[in-house]
Amino acid sequence: MSASPALLVEPAALAAEIAAADPPTLLDVRWRLAGPPGREDYDDGHLPGAVFVDLDADLCGPPGAGGRHPLPDPAALQQVLRAAGVRAGHPVVVYDGGDSMAAARAWWTLRWAGHQQVRVLHGGYPAWVAQHLPVVTGTPCPVPGDITVAPGGLPVLDADAAAELVAAGGTLLDVRAAARYRGETEPVDPVAGHIPGARNVPAARYAGPDGRFAAPPALRQIFDEAPTGTPVGAYCGSGVTAAQAVLALHLAGRADAALYVGSWSDWITDPARPVATGEETSTG
Repeated sequence: MSASPALLVEPAALAAEIAAADPPTLLDVRWRLAGPPGREDYDDGHLPGAVFVDLDADLCGPPGAGGRHPLPDPAALQQVLRAAGVRAGHPVVVYDGGDSMAAARAWWTLRWAGHQQVRVLHGGYPAWVAQHLPVVTGTPCPVPGDITVAPGGLPVLDADAAAELVAAGGTLLDVRAAARYRGETEPVDPVAGHIPGARNVPAARYAGPDGRFAAPPALRQIFDEAPTGTPVGAYCGSGVTAAQAVLALHLAGRADAALYVGSWSDWITDPARPVATGEETSTG
C-alpha cells in the first residue's frame, strides 16, 4: 500500500485557506438518513462562503432499481456543481454534520466526476464550531463555476462486477454493522443478509462517531485483508457509508478501491441474486 495524497483538512488549516485571496469552494452536505433535510442545519449556521448541496436531490440519482442512492445524471450534476461555484482545477472542501459519511460520498462523487482537488473537513461542522471558528447564516451567491463532469474518475462496481470481484479472489468489504451483515436485523431494506463472499469490516472500526479517521498505519492494519495487487471494493446499504470506506481505503493507500454504488439496496432488487446470512469471513 502506498502513501495517499492529502484528502482531509483540519479546521484551523481550512480557516487560514478561507482567509486567503483565493479560497477553496466550500460545499455543505449535511444530511440525515431519516431526515429532516440538512438545509435546516445550514440555515442555522454554516462556514463562511459555503453553499448547501443536497446529497439526495443533487449528488445522487432518484431511488429505484439502482438502489437508494444511485449515480447522478452527469449533466444534472454538472449543473448543480456549476451553480455551487465549482471551478475546473480549483480546490473544493466538503463537510457534513460530523460523521463524515455524507462528506465522503460528496468527495467520492466529485472525484468520480473527474474533479481531483477535493478534501473533506476532518470532523465536519462540529469540529469547526468546537474551535470557535466563524459561522454565518447568510446564503452566498457564488460566481458560477465551469466544471465539466467527466464520469469515470474513480472505479465503480455494479452487482455483476461485485460478484465477479469476489469470484476472482478480490476483497469485497461489507461495512454495515455486524448484525446487518449476518442478517440478524435489517432496519432499512426488505431483505436481510449479505453478498456471498463479502467480508465484514464495520465502519466503526476505521472512523469514529465524530467522523475522524484512524491514522494511516492503523487503517492499513484494519484493511490488511485486502492485500496490494488484488482488487478491493466496498458496499453498505445504499453507497453512502461505503463511500466513507473508500475514502478510508484511499487514506490507507488503496486509491484503486471501487465503490458498489447501489450496494445492498441494489443487490436485493433481483431475487435471483444469492443472499448469505450468518458469519462468513468477518473482521467485525
